[in-house]
Amino acid sequence: MFLLKLIFRNALRHRLRTALTVIGVAIAIVAFGLLRTLVGLWYLGVEHSSASRLVTRNAISLTFSLPVSYKDRIRQIRGVKSVSYGNWFGGIYIDEKHFFANYAVEPKSYLDLYPEFILPQEQKIAFLSDRKGCIVGSKLAAQYGWKIGDLITLRGTIFPGQWEFVLRGIYRGAEKSTDERALLFHWDYLNETLKKTTPRRADQVGFYMIGITSPDLAAEAAAAIDKTFQNSLAETMTETERAFQLGFISMTEAIMIAIRIVSYVVIVIIMVVAANTMAMTARERISEYATLKTLGFGARYIGGIVFGESIIIAMSGGILGVILTFPAAHWIEVELSQYFPVFSVSAVTLYLDLLAACTIGAVAGIFPTWRGATIRIVEGLRRIG
Repeated sequence: MFLLKLIFRNALRHRLRTALTVIGVAIAIVAFGLLRTLVGLWYLGVEHSSASRLVTRNAISLTFSLPVSYKDRIRQIRGVKSVSYGNWFGGIYIDEKHFFANYAVEPKSYLDLYPEFILPQEQKIAFLSDRKGCIVGSKLAAQYGWKIGDLITLRGTIFPGQWEFVLRGIYRGAEKSTDERALLFHWDYLNETLKKTTPRRADQVGFYMIGITSPDLAAEAAAAIDKTFQNSLAETMTETERAFQLGFISMTEAIMIAIRIVSYVVIVIIMVVAANTMAMTARERISEYATLKTLGFGARYIGGIVFGESIIIAMSGGILGVILTFPAAHWIEVELSQYFPVFSVSAVTLYLDLLAACTIGAVAGIFPTWRGATIRIVEGLRRIG
């Protein structure tokens, strides 16, 4: 008990230095936690992807299309329960700064495949019955102040022109991780317009979403679908929704690795700063350690004082950092919702934050502890300053 009391008193002897060190560690822990959360969110869609959904696309690339007539043959494959299809539209609202995901889909089958999109029944009926109707996520509607019946105009990039849609429904996600920043509209509306403007692009889809009767049949059904269209003019590549999303993420894997490295570099930097602080503290107290040895206190006792002080300072910064991580994450989720619809810090990240703080304290205290425990009495007492 006396040792613990002495450690706390030593930590508060230079209050400004201790406060600055604690704040530095806290900032590093906040940065580490947020960067770790960002990496985790990058894979959030993969973790919550359905095991009973397959995605079929052109075997060459996602930018190449498939005939819409494939849907009837896909339905005949063993294990296939339902088939939907659509195109990535890539429309822009107002200007490039107001980008959000928008798709042309076969509405009824698509909504059946995605029960996590919760839409009031009357709004669903209105959407299905209006060829120019669209639905949007609740976060997207809140951002732009849209309400049912509003006219929304997108400027096409992949499909040029000004495209007008009537907002018929606002869906919410069944879970917090569900994307509520997308716009969905009728594929038929897109296709009928293309028949008039660019007939060669009509009756083509960018992807098929396939519901299967059991996740155990995923590999078998995927292989059967691709075999059905083998050696055709548009061969297919079918994979689970998880694998499909991982394919997108793999394109940015280098960025994720860089973010991970930066998160560790932040910890290393503050570790060096904390080690320098503790080294200064130990150097200033060499005579005190020698005096304690003269009074009969052993090397372990003195080492415990120095090491304990380092741990206390670092863990104080770590706890403060963990506390500050929550308002920082909330600010990001509110102010940058167009980029991070969900920004929740996991329990694992919090444990890693505390572990990082403990590591900072332990590494920073190693040399000062050794120095204080091994100082000779004569050498310590003749030092001045």
